[in-house]
Amino acid sequence: MDLFDLTGRVAVITGGNGGIGLGIAQALAGQGCNVSIWGRNPDKNRSAAASLADLPGKVDARVCDVTDPASVNAAMKATLDIFGRVDGCFANAGIGGGGRRSFIERTEEEWRTMFATNLDGVFHAFQAAARHMTQRAEAGDPFGRLVATSSLASIFGTARNEHYAATKAAINALVRALGVELARHGVTANAILPGWIKSDMTAGIMANEKFVANVMPRIPVRRFGEASDFGGIAVYLMSKASSYHTADTFVIDGGYTAF
Repeated sequence: MDLFDLTGRVAVITGGNGGIGLGIAQALAGQGCNVSIWGRNPDKNRSAAASLADLPGKVDARVCDVTDPASVNAAMKATLDIFGRVDGCFANAGIGGGGRRSFIERTEEEWRTMFATNLDGVFHAFQAAARHMTQRAEAGDPFGRLVATSSLASIFGTARNEHYAATKAAINALVRALGVELARHGVTANAILPGWIKSDMTAGIMANEKFVANVMPRIPVRRFGEASDFGGIAVYLMSKASSYHTADTFVIDGGYTAF
């Protein structure tokens, strides 16, 4: 198998029916990787699967609530029944900032909802995948890739979305710990941080003169990235070439920086 030949590999992508998740799915399936998309919305799942139908990799899409361990375990079993193995898990599910109130105004319900959606989804998906991967390693097939999408907020913070930043920082810490724990099984763990991607949201941010003057100098940007940049990193992280890259954070800034 060539370093970047993913033919026969199988990747699970949570929240893969839109945005960055769909871009990752397209890139992997385009390289011959079989893809199982787990999402809450059945209509979006079907639409995503249809958009990938002409690519070399086979695509399965199923309804899964990643905050519910029973739902995740059922989705993993179904994926294994179809493909026989899972080589990578891209935990892409989660929610964004969630309002503009300050930390002292935040309700406990908002705090718990943010943590449950962002952290539980990564935990349950990673645990189900890691159990399968380590069992396979013990049977003589050591290969596994765990990748979480995080956020620049986990490094630089964010005004009035501190509970969001806290969950993303926790995901990065989990990745670092898993990189150590699972290395002996041939399983790597990495995080991808969405940086400055061309979108309506970044256009609005860049129109804020105070933000440009006070915050932008702290963030190294090569160029504004494209959503497809995430797909390129996903292919790399699923390949043999990334075997030495574990517990790293990859910042997509129009290329990528690992640190």
